[in-house]
Amino acid sequence: MKKIIRRLAAIALSLAMVVPVAALSACGNDGKIVIWTSGEDYKNNYYLTKVREKFPDYKIELEYMNSSTIAAKVLAEGEKCTADIIASEEYGYLYKCEEQLAELPDFDFSVYLDEIVAEGKKFTPEVKNGGCIIINPDVLEEKGLDAPTTYDDLLDAKYKGLISMPNPASSGTGYMFLRQLTNEWGEDEAFTWFEGLAENVLQFTSSGSGPVNALKQGEVAIGLGMTSQAVQEKNGGVNLDIVFFEEGSPYGMYGNAVLKKSANKKGVMDVFNYLATELCRGVNELYFPDQIFKDFAPELEGFPTNIPYGNMKNDTLAEKERLLAKWTIA
Repeated sequence: MKKIIRRLAAIALSLAMVVPVAALSACGNDGKIVIWTSGEDYKNNYYLTKVREKFPDYKIELEYMNSSTIAAKVLAEGEKCTADIIASEEYGYLYKCEEQLAELPDFDFSVYLDEIVAEGKKFTPEVKNGGCIIINPDVLEEKGLDAPTTYDDLLDAKYKGLISMPNPASSGTGYMFLRQLTNEWGEDEAFTWFEGLAENVLQFTSSGSGPVNALKQGEVAIGLGMTSQAVQEKNGGVNLDIVFFEEGSPYGMYGNAVLKKSANKKGVMDVFNYLATELCRGVNELYFPDQIFKDFAPELEGFPTNIPYGNMKNDTLAEKERLLAKWTIA
């Protein structure tokens, strides 16, 4: 009897050791599935909570970096890159990393609006991210200042130290303002304007969420930032005004991708497919209601309707690299 018990115990132990090995082979880096994202905190928390609930047996980590850092690391590290999935990354940077991205032959791109599906289909649409002028009326009242109504108003010395904008060199949100105003006014006039704006900017933030965070803290009165983030803060009780100047709202597309080196990992593809479909719809409904799915046009409390979107022509990787090469404002 003792021999039988010992044999049964040995079999049970060997089976227990097999299960983790199988789980590890389904995942990425030593059992981990690593997601790099340039998304906002509230969206990142949503993603991470949901994927961990859906896949409790996978060890899933999510790491925030700004858009340009993600692209630079993917290109520099190649096969040694620790990420398996890229989320919430600007289209331009995804195109730049395209050689390192996996093919997605089994993914159904037909669910998205045709005009936002990337050529090559190596990444999936996630959100259409629009920008606006965001104002903290309490800070303006404290300073005895009127709200600006045009971009030229922002050059007035009375707003010195009271404006925040994301740096186009590191933030997709910042770049979409640069792209739009270059289209609207011409390159020379746009760059002259940004040089004037720099005199009044407290800080060019490294990420697109920086201006709204500064507005929340009362550090600035005016921010060039994301409409979706401003709406989230307004709905949470922060006193902010959302304004669109005559030129309209700049916007950019963001997407999700799998690194080529991780495409044969079942766990990675499980997480990616869930994130890029069901969770993407959730983000569309909860935070970024601009339509991206053919059959789904959500509405969000407090989100502006009939937004006048601006001129975003020539929004190509080559144009972005050319413009950013000229951007020397710190």
